[in-house]
Amino acid sequence: MSNTTALAEAHDNSTTKEIWKITAYLSILTIIELALGFWMMGLNSDSARFTVKGVIVILMIAKAFYIVAYFMHLKHEVRNLIMTIIVPLFLFVWFITAFLYEGNSYKNLRNTYDPYKKAQSSIKVSNSESSEHKVHSE
Repeated sequence: MSNTTALAEAHDNSTTKEIWKITAYLSILTIIELALGFWMMGLNSDSARFTVKGVIVILMIAKAFYIVAYFMHLKHEVRNLIMTIIVPLFLFVWFITAFLYEGNSYKNLRNTYDPYKKAQSSIKVSNSESSEHKVHSE
């Protein structure tokens, strides 16, 4: 019985060390993300900002992996269970991307297909009419 107790204690000790190690990784990644974010605020170049944002997104994905793998115990599960969770996640991300692309396309093309919106967007208002309107509304 003492043999199983020693094995259980060794397992608990290694699990605790692993949790602290992953917590340290997550803390380091968070500090790097924050430093990059504050540094990015001072950048004037759009390409440099875009690159820093890309690096931050990659670090966020790494943090998400560690959280799901270790704290949600997915790393130690059977492969079929992992695929049951990961495949719908990728489909969900694909749906969000597709809906955002479709919504942006509708926003850009709606004036072409709806003559009412096209007519409303082409009406010019002169400055004298808008100033008269302000005087009458007061």
